[in-house]
Amino acid sequence: MSAAPEAPALANRSRLARTAGARRTLSWGFIGRRALGSAVTLFFILVVNFFLFRVINPHPERTLARGRANTPEQIHLIAERLGLNQPLPQQFWTYLTNIFTGNLGVSYEYGEPVASMILQRLWPSLILVGTSTVLAIIIGLWIGKRAAWYRGRAFDKVSTTGTIIVYAMPDWWLGLLLFMLLAVGFGSFPGLFPIGGLNSPGMNPWSFAGVIDEAWHLTLPVLTLTLAYVAEYSIVMRSSMLDEMGEPYLQTARAKGLPDALVRRRHAAPNAMLPVMTMISLDLAFSVGGAITIETVFSIPGLGLLTSDALRIPDIPMLQGTFLMFSTVVVIANFLANLFYAVRDPRVKL
Repeated sequence: MSAAPEAPALANRSRLARTAGARRTLSWGFIGRRALGSAVTLFFILVVNFFLFRVINPHPERTLARGRANTPEQIHLIAERLGLNQPLPQQFWTYLTNIFTGNLGVSYEYGEPVASMILQRLWPSLILVGTSTVLAIIIGLWIGKRAAWYRGRAFDKVSTTGTIIVYAMPDWWLGLLLFMLLAVGFGSFPGLFPIGGLNSPGMNPWSFAGVIDEAWHLTLPVLTLTLAYVAEYSIVMRSSMLDEMGEPYLQTARAKGLPDALVRRRHAAPNAMLPVMTMISLDLAFSVGGAITIETVFSIPGLGLLTSDALRIPDIPMLQGTFLMFSTVVVIANFLANLFYAVRDPRVKL
């Protein structure tokens, strides 16, 4: 009597298990709907990006004039030079037209085009976020799968406890801890890594020795950001794998005589990856936010440090440019994740 209501669910689950590893063809309508949704999201971000910093500081010319201009006339000249005395709708229209022509404005602090400054500072952040994200995904998923498969054993207990401890630490606190232990040193134990920056003094960054030197300077920041996100991927993957391990299709696979490692790799892991993929795309925004704090802690001259410096003035064109770039990366990542999810999950209607 109790098996009858479960039959459709089991059949549906088995069908999902069979098709999760199969490829599905995306329709142009599905891609178009997702692209339109991403475009609307991006336009909303554009609008918020303009008004947000003006709400935080409605008179940035007064901050910019601090220490350099004392009279109202001097402050008015600064506002006029930067276009801050124009009506807000006119400023917004200028902002939109400039964005769509690739002009992100001129930095208040440096007096240089924002777009060129972002390009100059882009690659250290790309290496930092890209390397740490890839490492965190690979290591975190491996730990999560293994911990779930050997649930209750020593590996599961040690890895779960360790990842929860690391997960509870804020990025900046973990960075400061590793900085003090491995860069500054403690007691008679000397520091192993550089205390900050991207290059040693006098080192040519375009030489082979300069590349090795930069990699050495980035090792500790990459390690910090990797540890910060390994824990999250591991915990979610372990939970997702435990859900899959209770499904009947795995018992069927074992009954067919498949080796345990093959059952885990070919049947359980692909289905457990579906919710993890969504989390990875959403976590990209947190990785970018983490890069801002990590670059500040280790004085890495990337986009994070550039954003942190711009917040102190505030350098509104620079903040708008960097936040727009960060947001665009996250929207594109979510768009690609939606397409990947639709290809892998047969429950998504194309």
